[in-house]
Amino acid sequence: MKLVTDIKQAKYITHSGTMHADEVFATAFLDLYKKDVVLMRVPQVEEDKIRKDTMVYDIGRGKYDHHQEDAEVRENGIKYSSVGLLFREFGKDYLKQIGIEEIEEVFIGMEKELIEGIDAIDNGIFPEITASYKVKTLSDIIKLFNPSYGSTETENTQFIKAVELAKMIFLETLYSVIGKTKAKKIVLEKLKNTTKDYLELEEYLPYEETILKSEEGNHILFVMYPSNRGGYGIKTIKKSLEDKTDRLLFPESWAGLEQEELEKVSGIKDITFCHSNRFLVTCKTKEAAYEVLDKVLLTEEEPKKE
Repeated sequence: MKLVTDIKQAKYITHSGTMHADEVFATAFLDLYKKDVVLMRVPQVEEDKIRKDTMVYDIGRGKYDHHQEDAEVRENGIKYSSVGLLFREFGKDYLKQIGIEEIEEVFIGMEKELIEGIDAIDNGIFPEITASYKVKTLSDIIKLFNPSYGSTETENTQFIKAVELAKMIFLETLYSVIGKTKAKKIVLEKLKNTTKDYLELEEYLPYEETILKSEEGNHILFVMYPSNRGGYGIKTIKKSLEDKTDRLLFPESWAGLEQEELEKVSGIKDITFCHSNRFLVTCKTKEAAYEVLDKVLLTEEEPKKE
């Protein structure tokens, strides 16, 4: 991306002044997609001065703006902002350009994982946050790049920094969505072929959302997988995407214990750790992991369904 001050050179135009996540991510997406972004940030659009082939976004009340009264709205009530409008029009072509196979699924995933949230906040729909500590949204983080009081940095210098960060976040989100899309097929196939109350994975991959969204996953209480720290991990499954209560917990007597003490209390050799909140157990061997699952799923006293 290149920022210019001569409007005759600009191929793209957005607003100057305070930057927001929508036009920053719109610029990041365009730079990844078009690879030739020569941008000017202006306080207002003067139609008679810009080139006919210039794309204008987040200003000017045109095709890629959302400040007009008849701004476009999704079926779920969330208005499109500039990044949403641009991704809606060019997102699938971009995914095709970079060789994505599951274009429709990845497009929807990017909408849900990144684009929609930026659009919502920029249009005044804020998340309900009840935490007693400061929570920063992605939009809050982008706002940090506006020159602070007393700063000697220019708006444009800070804008470039913000766009570079946005490109990294966009790409990492994309890689995550692609990974989830591939993993979903594997998890669904395994769910169809298991009658057990746990799912066994040969490698660690994203599984929770697929289990919680599929009918085949309704009976799954635990997932066992090779740990990237060595050995095996066993995790509980939540009741739903909205209800974060565990379907079944590990025994209360195991909570917070590890190594020899946990082996003694559980009666299982090579069990190594149980989280104090009882949603995770680790073991040195697969045999120990099987023994944990057998004991937990067969016991009538603990753990109790929450």
